Amino acid sequence: MPGNPFQLLGLEPTFHLNSGALQRAYLRRIATLHPDHGGGEEPGSEFGSEAGPDSAALNRARRELEDPERRANAVLAALGGPAKEQDKSLPDGFLMEIMETREAVEAASTEAERARWRAWAAERRAEYSERVGVMFEEATSAEQSERSGRLAAIRRELNAWRYIERLIEQLDPDYDPARADFRE
Repeated sequence: MPGNPFQLLGLEPTFHLNSGALQRAYLRRIATLHPDHGGGEEPGSEFGSEAGPDSAALNRARRELEDPERRANAVLAALGGPAKEQDKSLPDGFLMEIMETREAVEAASTEAERARWRAWAAERRAEYSERVGVMFEEATSAEQSERSGRLAAIRRELNAWRYIERLIEQLDPDYDPARADFRE
């Protein structure tokens, strides 16, 4: 079975993925699993029951590529960049900034204050998405000698972006750490 969501869905790894193209690829692949279309009848074929992905794997791949942060991590992996487990570095000054932000968020006592922090975090999410998209474009067009440095820089941005996503999750009024902290 292919090792990443882009391979599972037959897509080229790119951060700027068109949602329509993603949906078409998903539907094309999921249709091959349907018994009326011969799904699972050819062991060893690309999508036969013995060699190809199952519907759960295709659903996971689609969900991963629909989420910009998770898609960025998948693109980075496809390009051979460092995994989050390999490189936990952050941009200069980010850790202090996020610690101060968390203190301010924890001190927010009204829903209006928390709403302002949610807006701030959503803005930051958009900034990271934009910046990472540009960085991927630069990395893919860079000379091979520069590529690993650019991919490492993307990893640092993605590590910081994860902190922002986590803050957004925790600012959600319906946030339940007993459920949310144990997702895949």
